[in-house]
Amino acid sequence: MSILGSIVSAIFHHAGATTTAQAAPAAPGSTAPASSPSLPPKPATPVDVEAVLTKLAAANKEKLDWKASIVDLMKLLNLDSSLAARKELAKELHYSGDMNNSAAMNIWLHQQVMEKLAENGGTVPADLLHK
Repeated sequence: MSILGSIVSAIFHHAGATTTAQAAPAAPGSTAPASSPSLPPKPATPVDVEAVLTKLAAANKEKLDWKASIVDLMKLLNLDSSLAARKELAKELHYSGDMNNSAAMNIWLHQQVMEKLAENGGTVPADLLHK
């Protein structure tokens, strides 16, 4: 599964979301479209992303600013938040900026992840959807 898929799955799993079978399973040997990372099926009902992450953050010993930081978001979900993992996520999401400018890349990644969550069955507050 892609890194984005792992993020989406972790959030939806913590929400207890059930998924809908929107598409037939892929035929053996077929691949997902290159423009879309492997994502879990959309949940049957929208997932309140803010509520799920706020609950996880409250139970976490470390103070993590998941609303602004992709690193903290990934840490909160117990995912690899290393620079290498973030660069891989950037490749998945077709980041066209300088990957050596990690600050700019991290801001872009956070925005993209929030937008992808919203596109795939998550309810994300407007202030986190930097459109």
